Amino acid sequence: MKSILLIGLNNFGFILAKQLHSLGHEIMAIDINEERVNSILPLVTDAQIGDSTNEAFLKSLGVNNFDVCIVTISSNFQSSLETTSLLKELGGKLVVSRANREVQAKFLLRNGADEVIIPEKQIAEWAAIRYGSNHVLDYIKLDDDNAIFEVSVPEEWVGKTVGEIDIRKEYGINIMAVKENSKMDLSVTPDTVLDANKTLLVLGEHKALQRCFKI
Repeated sequence: MKSILLIGLNNFGFILAKQLHSLGHEIMAIDINEERVNSILPLVTDAQIGDSTNEAFLKSLGVNNFDVCIVTISSNFQSSLETTSLLKELGGKLVVSRANREVQAKFLLRNGADEVIIPEKQIAEWAAIRYGSNHVLDYIKLDDDNAIFEVSVPEEWVGKTVGEIDIRKEYGINIMAVKENSKMDLSVTPDTVLDANKTLLVLGEHKALQRCFKI
């Protein structure tokens, strides 16, 4: 469980708060809008109405006591930038800020953000891979070069063993697990037989994954 300071309760911030709540984290939610703060109260440990660009207000929250500070302000980039800078100045351990585009991300990183998320870009990348292929069901980007895909078993692989398809030798791709009926089997061997009811978790370079699964 982590203690999280969440600043900005727009749609993205609200959904993020719900997910963090479901995972059992302690959340302090901040927004300048009273209606948004009232609506999030059932999902957070505490919530306050306040201006996050006010240094005295942020200092009163004890920024350095939180494991993560997340800024999801999207409608006013100047406020997001000022908030991010103040959080780091006040001792924020890990400051994560939302950006709407790359140029904003650069400014945030130069002014206190340890990490930046661009939700629309990340969702677009996921959707392009998910719906641009006949096999990819889910996608986790590890870095600029590598990713984990959850893929359905291609028709030409059905009935064959992991050793027979040997995608590690041909593409440098590792089959990490086999999933069936929502249950994960990590004990994959060359003798594991693939069938149409299973999905695979595969790890490899983006280019190799794209070639192998014809993305």
